[in-house]
Amino acid sequence: MAANPTRPSGQPGKVKKDESLLGKLGGTLVRKKKLKEVSDLHEEGKNAINAPLLHASPELLPEDTLLEENAERTILDPTSREDLNFKDLQKVLIDWINSELEEDRIIVKDLEEDLYDGQVLQKLFEKLSGYKLNVAEVTQSEIGQKQKLQTVLEAVNGVLRPLEWNTEWSVDSIHSKNLVSIVYLLLALAMYYAAPIRLPEHVSVQVIVVKKKEGILQTAHVTKQLTSTTTEMMIGRSERDAFDTLLDHAPDKLNVVKTSLITFVNKHLNKLNLEVTELESQFADGVYLVLLMGLLENYFVPLYNFYLTPESFEQKVHNVAFAFELMQDGGLQKPKARPEDVVNLNLKSTLRVLYNLFTNYKNSD
Repeated sequence: MAANPTRPSGQPGKVKKDESLLGKLGGTLVRKKKLKEVSDLHEEGKNAINAPLLHASPELLPEDTLLEENAERTILDPTSREDLNFKDLQKVLIDWINSELEEDRIIVKDLEEDLYDGQVLQKLFEKLSGYKLNVAEVTQSEIGQKQKLQTVLEAVNGVLRPLEWNTEWSVDSIHSKNLVSIVYLLLALAMYYAAPIRLPEHVSVQVIVVKKKEGILQTAHVTKQLTSTTTEMMIGRSERDAFDTLLDHAPDKLNVVKTSLITFVNKHLNKLNLEVTELESQFADGVYLVLLMGLLENYFVPLYNFYLTPESFEQKVHNVAFAFELMQDGGLQKPKARPEDVVNLNLKSTLRVLYNLFTNYKNSD
């Protein structure tokens, strides 16, 4: 029987050709799938590498994320940087610094850029305290700048330590131009040295605290209160009392008071073959104050508790602060004077301290 001429004799070949085309299409799909898997794997790897940055706040700069494990960094929130009250506070502090350092021809325009290297802070502290720091005048290197900052901050912290001031600054934070730390430091100096300025009340800022834990950056927003009420910020501002009136209007009577106090302290210091002739200078290093308290309370003060021959400003402040502690241990009220004032030969402060002792121990043998 003859073959059906309508049936294509080459059909089986066409089927093979179609199967081959489908095979190619299938192979292409497989390759695309594999390529996608490779791409996904690459993306996963990239995400793993960048994982520490995924929790970072959008306000952070790249350098803010470069932290060691368990290290922490505080960054000022950009919205707080533009806060009008915060800007006003900065202006008040800048004007105060420029007023204090006018004779040195120092002009501060920006707290971050002008204070980070320690030069202006050194001059400001020396002007306020009357104490010359042993540091190089000009330092260009980062190491030199940090060494200067270390010396300045040690001196500042030494002055504030008796008041148990919460220090919100460090060498690294100041040198890294941390504006919040710089402002905290200036506020402490302004309040301690009773700067003749009016600080804006209730100024606070938001900061971003960044911490790296197990390779992951963690961020949190924290509110930092910079100023409170004017009354609460009157730390260290001495009230006018009888000694102010005495110094201003009755210098002749002041000499009588000084003579009485000299007689009182020598009555006790003579037991150690010591004698005072100048109240403001001879009590400035705190040694006679410490020894006097031991004599008045009838006990020996161990020499390891104070510096018998203090050389630095910090050592003298330590001695006076320690004498104040002994006074409080003896039942006396905390002296209104500041240790730093006594060290700086402030006559009124020294008289207040000694008069307080005279009032309480004038009948002691």
